[in-house]
Amino acid sequence: MSRGTDGHGTGLPSPLQELADERLERAGVRLLLKRDDLVHPTVPGNKWRKLLPNLAEARAAGHSTVLTFGGAYSNHLRATAAAGRAAGLRTVGVVRGDELRDRPLNPSLTQAAAWGMELDFLDRASWRRRESAEVLDALRQRHGPALVVPEGGSNAAGVRGCLALGRELADCGASVVHCSVGTGGTLAGLAAGLAPGQRAVGHAALKHAPLEAETAALQRAAFGRRTPNWRIDDGHCFGGYGRTTPELLAFAADFRARHGIPLDLGYEAKALFAVFAALPADAGAFGANGTAAFLIAG
Repeated sequence: MSRGTDGHGTGLPSPLQELADERLERAGVRLLLKRDDLVHPTVPGNKWRKLLPNLAEARAAGHSTVLTFGGAYSNHLRATAAAGRAAGLRTVGVVRGDELRDRPLNPSLTQAAAWGMELDFLDRASWRRRESAEVLDALRQRHGPALVVPEGGSNAAGVRGCLALGRELADCGASVVHCSVGTGGTLAGLAAGLAPGQRAVGHAALKHAPLEAETAALQRAAFGRRTPNWRIDDGHCFGGYGRTTPELLAFAADFRARHGIPLDLGYEAKALFAVFAALPADAGAFGANGTAAFLIAG
């Protein structure tokens, strides 16, 4: 077991648990849950994997500040605040939408601020150009020198941090690995770490036309090539990021009642819904051997 920078133990590799569910049994398939939500007490697993190499890069470059981006309900902002606090680094969270500046903070941003994150609310026109030199220079003028980490922690360092996730699943017996996709970084690293013959399916949390191209670009930045063993399903977005439907809410509530595991409605609930929607046994979802793995990132 590795140790976190805050002294907490981190459960790496994270546990792999077979899900006992009569719906799977009736279909004659197996589903293994990769419990990355148990990796760290305050930083969800895939965030921990992506942030750790970025924080190390910040320290190596002599930066005392990490600046990153996210929406109003961003898990990434909250995770960066927690990880930065643990590492003794100042964190700045650039939030989409300057109309939020004078409103009460929602629980996610309240927690990020409580962990020391300074919040900067960016107007939506600037947000669309957040990676431009003009916008980044203005942010550095306001906040000082900083290592800039993209939304979701999805850069080459973060993708390489998720390589171990795929390697941890390489011998698990699953021919297909499912995960939720927001920015593509977790899928890019996970797929690169899988064994020959395994493939990954990323379930998009929102319809975003360039998502496949952006995921491929992340693989090329991290590893010099795109691997051919993954695809993105964008048919289970349920209206877009942060949106739900009665059907999705009912599925998540039923899954928690059955198994005691809460699902993030923006990500994991949508992806797991897609997996169960493939029952009875769909070779695309469970592979030729009828065994799939599913990443619960937290």
